Amino acid sequence: MSPADHAPVRPDATEVEAAGVAMRRVKKYLSTHADERDIRVVVGGDPDDTLSLPRGAVELLARILAHMAAGQGVSVVPAHAELTTQQAADLLNVSRPYLIGLLDAGEIEYRKVGKHRRVRAASLMDYKRKDDHERREIADELTELNQDMGLY
Repeated sequence: MSPADHAPVRPDATEVEAAGVAMRRVKKYLSTHADERDIRVVVGGDPDDTLSLPRGAVELLARILAHMAAGQGVSVVPAHAELTTQQAADLLNVSRPYLIGLLDAGEIEYRKVGKHRRVRAASLMDYKRKDDHERREIADELTELNQDMGLY
């Protein structure tokens, strides 16, 4: 996997607005057509140019559009992909030395290829989900504590 393969697409203001409109339309379609497994999409306005897409791909597109509508950069990395430590650090938005510490502490699974570490994207995303969940729980506890103390 080359560095360009996981480089995020960063939307400009026009793309943020277009992504918001498209996301709302796609989500509405998915909610009103919950039983459809294959979704036909007209490309370029010509009814003769249609694509049949798996529902999962359209659901993923809706998530991508949601991130873009929020002005966030987006990249798609296959779950089986193996990342270098620098690529993994970039995806977590942490320094490479910090990531190495997480790997050495057993927080994220990795394997060695010669003297180099390779991190599976799925392991990295598992760690991110767990870390995000723990952060939300801590924030909720702090909010509750502030409320109990009358500071909030």
